[in-house]
Amino acid sequence: MTSSFSDLLRRKRHSLQHVLNLDILGGGGQVFPDSVRTPLTECVKECDAAAGEDALCRILGSPEFPMLSKEGDVTIGGAFTIHTKISVPPLSFTDTPPPLTCSSMNLIDFHLAQTMIFAIEEINNSSSLLPNISIGYRIYDSCGSTLSSMRAVMALMNGQERTVGKTCSGQSAVHAIIGASDSSSTIVMSRSTGAFQIPVISYFATCACLSNRKEFPSFFRTIPSDFYQSRALAQLVKYFGWTWVGAVRSDNAYGNNGMATFVEAAGLEGVCIEYSEAILWNNPREQIARVVEVISRASSKVVVAFLSQWEMDVLLEEALAQNLTGLQWVGSESWITIDRLATRRSSAVLGGTLGFTLRKSKIPGLREFLLQFWETTFSCRFSPQQEKDGGPRQSQCSGSERLEEISNPFTDTSELRFSNNVYKAVYAVAHSIHDLLTCRHGEGQGVLRYLRDVNFPMKSGERVSFDENGDPTAIYELVNWQRDQAGETVFVTVGNYNASLPNGDQFAMNGIQIVWAGNPLKRPRSVCSDSCLPGFRQAEIKGMQVCCFSCIPCAAGEISNLTDSAKCTQCSLEYWSNGDKSRCVPKVVEFLSFHETMGILLAAISLVGACLTIAVSLVFFCFRETPIVKASNSELSFLLLFSLTLCFLCSLTFIGRPSEWSCMLRHTAFGITFALCMSCVLAKTIAVVIAFQATMPGNTVPQCSIPLQRISVFSCTLLQVVICVLWLALAPSVPFKNTAHATEKVILECDVGSAVGFWAVLGYVGLLALLCFVLAFLARKLPDNFSEAKFITFSMLIFCAVWITFIPAYVSSPGKFTVAVEIFAILASSFGLLFCIFGPKCYIILLKPEKNTKKHIMGKSHAKSQ
Repeated sequence: MTSSFSDLLRRKRHSLQHVLNLDILGGGGQVFPDSVRTPLTECVKECDAAAGEDALCRILGSPEFPMLSKEGDVTIGGAFTIHTKISVPPLSFTDTPPPLTCSSMNLIDFHLAQTMIFAIEEINNSSSLLPNISIGYRIYDSCGSTLSSMRAVMALMNGQERTVGKTCSGQSAVHAIIGASDSSSTIVMSRSTGAFQIPVISYFATCACLSNRKEFPSFFRTIPSDFYQSRALAQLVKYFGWTWVGAVRSDNAYGNNGMATFVEAAGLEGVCIEYSEAILWNNPREQIARVVEVISRASSKVVVAFLSQWEMDVLLEEALAQNLTGLQWVGSESWITIDRLATRRSSAVLGGTLGFTLRKSKIPGLREFLLQFWETTFSCRFSPQQEKDGGPRQSQCSGSERLEEISNPFTDTSELRFSNNVYKAVYAVAHSIHDLLTCRHGEGQGVLRYLRDVNFPMKSGERVSFDENGDPTAIYELVNWQRDQAGETVFVTVGNYNASLPNGDQFAMNGIQIVWAGNPLKRPRSVCSDSCLPGFRQAEIKGMQVCCFSCIPCAAGEISNLTDSAKCTQCSLEYWSNGDKSRCVPKVVEFLSFHETMGILLAAISLVGACLTIAVSLVFFCFRETPIVKASNSELSFLLLFSLTLCFLCSLTFIGRPSEWSCMLRHTAFGITFALCMSCVLAKTIAVVIAFQATMPGNTVPQCSIPLQRISVFSCTLLQVVICVLWLALAPSVPFKNTAHATEKVILECDVGSAVGFWAVLGYVGLLALLCFVLAFLARKLPDNFSEAKFITFSMLIFCAVWITFIPAYVSSPGKFTVAVEIFAILASSFGLLFCIFGPKCYIILLKPEKNTKKHIMGKSHAKSQ
């Protein structure tokens, strides 16, 4: 045990010459001035009703003396708002200032003070906690004023109510202070005690500013900081979709700091504040009325009231006077469970109110302790001797009175929310003193050091501990003002908030039906602008808050699938927005299909061309012994007809969904078949020229042999095959989803792979066609009867014209029309070759058989040569 604490235990119990011990409150040793014999009854019935004439009321209304006290080995101080009004006397600056006078009894805080006394007496009777050590107390009335709170804390630290001369003992008369009832008074007390390392444990001060350890190093509290409540309120209004709310606050540290935190948290949740007003309970009525008018004129239907119970009192009275109804109130823990506000009269304004409050708790034995307050409640006396004190005569208590039937804030123990905070604070101090006496952390440490590390369970099962800022774990109940069957307002728990849980799990509803303001069955709407449906985005309105917006439809290819989306999201490359721009759907995949009109038409023309070619082949086969067939070099003719059939059929590979095989086949098949076709035409043209020159007299040029024709056809075709094989081996054509050409669809096409390979194939076919055209053009003046060279010339003109026009059409055609242009070029050039080369011959064979003679074919030729 430290020497200072040993000195404390040896110190004589303090005895005031001007006090007399009166045991009338059941608190065990409360003291009042010697000249006062009037019972406490009149003060419970409102001290200010006696207009300050009653001596006891004057003393109880003054912060000059402790209202309740008891000596002990160690002493705990207390500061409670026993009265709610304070009268500041006029100051003359020439005489000693008269004492402050407090009035308007507050049974709620008197109940809290008695709870502190109960906890101390319970600890004094405990054999495990502080055995053989008695705890005393000195409880002052702070009157809800920073001035009287300052006087109280000075008295608690100095050990005397009035100090004359140098009489300070050098150490505090108390080891810890429980209080005060508001944040402003607690700030004053904590700043005064911090330098002396005297801990202040508040049961009701919630200002987040008190968590600043640099400014308030000795402050602790058993009520959560508004840092958490403000965020819980922001999550609450967001949960119910209220993005446009009004705000009213107490114009003090509690209200200003709490509202500032709420505004910040609400902004992060996307909630806007239409107005923010501040009031104090002692403001002129005109100012309160102006605030109520602001609330009534506003468009928001939800009011967040970060008020103390005193400010809520005056605001409620003015709201009733102006018939302010139809609003959904969201309250802070300071007033949300105050019974005197939840009356039938106030339900027109506050019905359906929601708000966070502390958890309910049970304190065994507290009700029985408070029931000792018999004499004061029934204005009677048990001892006739007390009638000699000079006070008014009162009837003697018969003992038949039933205190259990009395209902007032003092005897109410149904929901010990704030009382439990006082109870825990006293036990926290007791445990820290116990640890100090047992030297758990070594010598040289004070109560403040041990208080930081307390961690113990209460009888209710909850644990008491403080974080590094002196704050407890923030756990709230969400209560809703509802009416019971008797029409009385009750506080129904409809949800919970636990700040120790991860984000997203902190706020939870319990499924109980909520009663709403205005229409109990319908949740009110409070928004600045109607919600933007999916498919629209919010657009800021210049000069307005972000909650006020217009709805703009998403652009093509963009979606918003949530209500009130801030922006539209671009669909990925293969997706496009649906009709209402609410979701991305796969883009229409476009390719030339067998199921569409164009595909069917081109496929039919291709098959018709192939059938006509086969039909011509059959005609030539049937008339293969006729002179015109023999003169046309039947082997080359049949090979040419075969290649034309393949040309017609290869166009079918361009129709249908592109695949790896179809992409590799379509261009290579086209290139090889057309190379074979051009090789046959080239060999045929050469054969015609050589054959005609061989028929002229005296010409010694040998006849064109059949092996030479075969070699030329094979060689020309083989070179194209080699080009195609190299193309496929190095960079083959593959399926490709083209999303760049059209934003609303995917064009499924074949990527050529190697542009060099593609144009090499086409260029080689073009080269063969050009050679055929040149040779046929040179042989155009052959005799009329031997006019095949003319027909080859015409066919090559058509072929070259088609493919020359194909190039710009192919490059500029979009989507599936690119493939259609390529098919058209294949079919047009194939039909040109078929009709120009074989059409005239079939005409003679089928319709002019008289001309299908050797004499007719050779006649003019011989005549001209002779």
